[in-house]
Amino acid sequence: MRTVAVRRRGFAFLALVTCAGAGLLAALLLVASPSAIAQTVTGTTTGTTTSPPPTTTGTTTTGGTTTGTTPGTTTATTTTVTTTTSTTTATTTVKRPPKPRPAPRPRRPTTISAGVTIGGDIFVGGLSPAQAARILRSQFARPLTIRVAKRTLLATPRQLGAVAHGAEAIRRARHTRPGRNVPLRVTIKAVPLDRYLNRLAQRFDRPTVDSRLLLRNGKPFVTKHQLGRALDRGPLERALRRSLKTHDRNPLSATLRSIEPGVSRSSFAAIIVIRRGANRLSLFDGMKLRRTFGIATGQAQYPTPLGNFHIVVKWSNPWWYPPESDWAKDAKPIPPGPGNPLGTRWMGISSPAVGIHGTPDAASIGYSASHGCIRMLIPEVEWLFEQVDIGTPVFIVP
Repeated sequence: MRTVAVRRRGFAFLALVTCAGAGLLAALLLVASPSAIAQTVTGTTTGTTTSPPPTTTGTTTTGGTTTGTTPGTTTATTTTVTTTTSTTTATTTVKRPPKPRPAPRPRRPTTISAGVTIGGDIFVGGLSPAQAARILRSQFARPLTIRVAKRTLLATPRQLGAVAHGAEAIRRARHTRPGRNVPLRVTIKAVPLDRYLNRLAQRFDRPTVDSRLLLRNGKPFVTKHQLGRALDRGPLERALRRSLKTHDRNPLSATLRSIEPGVSRSSFAAIIVIRRGANRLSLFDGMKLRRTFGIATGQAQYPTPLGNFHIVVKWSNPWWYPPESDWAKDAKPIPPGPGNPLGTRWMGISSPAVGIHGTPDAASIGYSASHGCIRMLIPEVEWLFEQVDIGTPVFIVP
């Protein structure tokens, strides 16, 4: 009996070891499975041992139910394992890649590169923008030198309407390679420049002065003429604009053009002076006496007029027409010829019905015998006729 009991106890122990191995195997399978994350494992083990009588009962369920009963004094009920497998569906959302960030802008240098110039001769290399702006304003504001008629004048760019775009040039200079030149743009306003040139012209322009014919001590006197002058504005304006745009401050020379007067001493050639009281006619070439003639002048009741006149008409072999006067109211016109009272030449002056003419009455020369005209011998009046022109001055003095 004792041997039978020992055998039963061995079988019970073997059953327990078998159940434990099955549980361990199931656990290993669950851990190694790909869907182990989504699985739920539930295990229940109930064990009851009653001694004596030595009866052994073992029940094992794996994925089902197995019941085994062994007569004896020990009873064991073991292991119920339930395995539930669930399926998990995963949804994947594809995200757009983030936009690339723009590259950071390079920082502006705090100073201008070495050797950089503005406007050709304004050095700003190694300076800050504020320092460069001060130097640029100072250099551009330098006055221009203008020489006019042996005088030296100074004109600032502001007076001439020039504006330099310095901020624009400095911005470009900050990004310019060392040793480069940055042009300086200059704007010139027309109104201030024109105003300055007008003031300059008013100061230096001079009007012409014509010569005048006077009578001094019974002789003609011609005053001296004076040349005029005018500022030659075109070349000066172009030179000013060029100097302002190129920042050149070399002296500029303004030209004054000479203007000839309309009447000068050379404008006067033949001049006739008649001295009524002496019955003499003198011909001058300007202020130089050429020749003197004896004449007849008007009677006391028909005096030759005094004053300044000029020749208005010249006739050869003229007709004589009776003037509107009492002494000629019954007279008739006389054609040219030996009996014509005007002789062969007539030079009418700007006094009505008065002129210089020849006469067939040579005995009247040297006396006041005419009706107001100036009589001359026929050969002499013909010579004088060729020496004078319309417009020749005629002075008749007492």
